[in-house]
Amino acid sequence: MDNETKREIIMENYRHPTNRKRTDDALYKKVNTNNSSCIDNIDIYVKFKDNIIEDITFEGEACAISISATSIMINNLIGKTKEEALDYIHNFYEMTNGNDYNEELLKEAIVYNDIYKQGNRKTCATLPFRGIEKAIKESIN
Repeated sequence: MDNETKREIIMENYRHPTNRKRTDDALYKKVNTNNSSCIDNIDIYVKFKDNIIEDITFEGEACAISISATSIMINNLIGKTKEEALDYIHNFYEMTNGNDYNEELLKEAIVYNDIYKQGNRKTCATLPFRGIEKAIKESIN
């Protein structure tokens, strides 16, 4: 994927993110994830039905990378089992660390395949993934 296409996908998901809304529904688990070195501060709300991620919403203030990564993540995790979601997250981490990963599994999240070269931006891209991973692991225990 060329850099211009990557930029377009990132900006589209930043300008029109999926499920950017707060919920006070008690069926949703809320997790906060933030970057102490910048403004990125996102609340993620996850609704599980048994072992399936039924819905994810979010709210907060963050940069284009964090917001777009959150939107892309949501698009790819709703409807997945917790195990499938953790596999997706693991693959995303591998990619953002410059390691081998399953490109097909990550779908449009591959727009961040070069982010490992910029440590500060890597933190932005992985921010929502750390939050959803925490929510999943807490729901398993």
